[in-house]
Amino acid sequence: MLLRPRLGTVQGKRRRVPIMGQAIAGSWLLLAISGAGWASEVVTLANVADPGKITDDEPVAAAFSAENAARYLDTASLTWQKSRKCAACHTNMGYLFARPALASVLKDSGEVRKFFEEYVTERWPKNAPRDVQETVVVAAGLAFNDLQTTGRLHPATRQALRVMWDFQREDGGWTWRNDGFPPTEYDEHYGVTLAALITGIAPDGYAATAEAQRGLARIRRFLENHPPLSLHHRAMIAWASCHVGGLMSGADRAKTLDELLAIQRPDGGWSTPGLLADWEGLERADGKPHDTKTSDAYATGFAIVVARELGAAADDPRLRLGIDWLLKNQRVSGKWFTRSPAKDSQQYFSNFGSAFAVLALQSCDMLPGWPFSK
Repeated sequence: MLLRPRLGTVQGKRRRVPIMGQAIAGSWLLLAISGAGWASEVVTLANVADPGKITDDEPVAAAFSAENAARYLDTASLTWQKSRKCAACHTNMGYLFARPALASVLKDSGEVRKFFEEYVTERWPKNAPRDVQETVVVAAGLAFNDLQTTGRLHPATRQALRVMWDFQREDGGWTWRNDGFPPTEYDEHYGVTLAALITGIAPDGYAATAEAQRGLARIRRFLENHPPLSLHHRAMIAWASCHVGGLMSGADRAKTLDELLAIQRPDGGWSTPGLLADWEGLERADGKPHDTKTSDAYATGFAIVVARELGAAADDPRLRLGIDWLLKNQRVSGKWFTRSPAKDSQQYFSNFGSAFAVLALQSCDMLPGWPFSK
């Protein structure tokens, strides 16, 4: 079966991408997006329109559109930047991770990248970081973006990493804001594993530098003294351990991969509360029960990305089912919905979920340029 998509789409809401032995599906999608969207208007701070409240009742798109995904990520991140003027895990950090995968369908304004660099060139030289967490978030966004674009460590990124290490405690952790939003803004464990990951993936062999080695030694000590409390914690360690030695053994990585694949939902997706289900005592801030049975974009994208890093093949039938879920569950705006694991309010976590949906498509060769295939 050959998929014959329109330009920038995978045709057919209910039509399944072949899951075994047919790399042609990915080839068709790459062919469909190449060169598309360059004539479309670039989303900028000057023309961006507020995307409105994120809700689960937005209709599912009739067909996947890479251009709509790019336009939504631009809109969400530039609106956040314009109104909040801060770097956040759930929106513009993820944007810098994923947006380069969509560069061939819609040019970005470069303003999110510029905003992150200004932390280094303008904000921090004048005033100390507003909170310690932002030093890790800014360094992470810049380092991942460097890897996805030039493949070289930008001077601003190097300086951001240096500032990040300046605020690391002797026990290896960073003071992390607990805003009650797991898994990213709840406990220090996420910040530590994120710092380890971006140090390991930073271009130009950055992890081998003396400052990185000192910081990584403290990270290893932190992880020894603070065991992971959930599968999401373990998966983050496993991912970082693919690029930084001494974090997790090969046997434990294999076990973590098995655990991730074991909680895949029957529809092909994964559930964020499912990644957190073994976190003893973790409760939603609104008192509602955790929904481990409904697939969402963040968990599906995250599980696929980590599985690829841990050795699963792009054409593994389980990952193909996950990719199929992502292709069929994009919303008409271009986003993917992810219900907040904490409380039903703004649902900003959908922005991070949308970024990881794009990364998952990229990791399985449905979008170009996956940097870790090297």
